[in-house]
Amino acid sequence: MASPADKRLLELLEKWLTSLELHSKYSSLDDDSYWKVQPWIEHQRPSRWILDLAKQKTVALKAQVEERIKLGDAQFSESLELMIFLANLVGAEHIERFIPMAETHNERAPTALESAAGAPEDAATGTREMPKLLAGKRPQEPPPAEPTTLVARVERKAKAAGRAPPKTAVAAAPAEAAHEQVIADAVRLVQWGRKWFELPELIARMAGRPPLAEVRRLLKENKSAIDKKAGKN
Repeated sequence: MASPADKRLLELLEKWLTSLELHSKYSSLDDDSYWKVQPWIEHQRPSRWILDLAKQKTVALKAQVEERIKLGDAQFSESLELMIFLANLVGAEHIERFIPMAETHNERAPTALESAAGAPEDAATGTREMPKLLAGKRPQEPPPAEPTTLVARVERKAKAAGRAPPKTAVAAAPAEAAHEQVIADAVRLVQWGRKWFELPELIARMAGRPPLAEVRRLLKENKSAIDKKAGKN
């Protein structure tokens, strides 16, 4: 019989698999459509081979959990939950190269997404052709790396609007980026099954995060938004 830890872990793995399926569907979108199709938190867009590898590993882990449940191993899922907790508490450093959660109820449907669904797949690479409506459009060069995620986003939005990024936004970027990162950390930890009372210390111990008191304040002020992004509302 599945324990509460088994059920939590299987539920999380199912959410990951659903998210990865959506990401695979989005892999042929142009950049503009990709950034509009979900209310993403800041991240580097994952490549197709990373998505395939993540799905392969998630399926393998789910099979192991199910096998352990059949064998009556009540400790396996609890051990995995502890490993997730410790990885975030003492081992994780922030990087943008992660695959954010994509959820069906958050999906927006730009024209490019509808076109991509019928695009033929290349047999050699496993990638899809760009949507036909993009034919003749030159792919955009990737923007140069910026010191903070907020600067990158401000410049991307300003470029899309045809104007220069505001100097005040760039000047305020370090503090704003740290605050947004706290919220993004909280969303991921809640999606991984962490309890709300655990979040402040978990996040404050991560590299580059604000002090514990500031983390507590940010979490308190943004609790509703965090729960909504984590799919708890």
